[in-house]
Amino acid sequence: MTADQGLSTALAAEHAAVYAYGVIAARTTGSLRVTATAAFNAHRARRDQLRALIAARGDAPAEPDAAYRLPVTPSTPAQAVELATLVERGVTAAYLELTASPDTEVRQMAALAMQECVTRSYGLRPEIEAFPGMPADVASPTPSSAPPTPPS
Repeated sequence: MTADQGLSTALAAEHAAVYAYGVIAARTTGSLRVTATAAFNAHRARRDQLRALIAARGDAPAEPDAAYRLPVTPSTPAQAVELATLVERGVTAAYLELTASPDTEVRQMAALAMQECVTRSYGLRPEIEAFPGMPADVASPTPSSAPPTPPS
């Protein structure tokens, strides 16, 4: 995967995260809504950073899909936390290959983005995978779920 492909993958994950956190914030209250809104804003800022980086490289950044199929539709606080955790794990995985980029700026941005995702996930559910972002069959014996995807 080239850095440009990795940036596009990360951008797609950020688009999905913004969508998912919009749903989570709309379906929660209290401190969970505050947490979801902060995550929404963080992913939106990271999305905008990726869009600018892709454009600066002479490519057109992809636009978000109109809607995404969520692996969990939250109707309880526990389901909202489950979805948010899945989102953070999915975004972490999307940045993983960029941490090997020869471009120092891209590598640092990806590592910081992964760190932020793992920190948010831990704040929601205090558990950490052995190797955050790595596929479950490689990193740990427990399977991970898929992040939000565009509907087909």
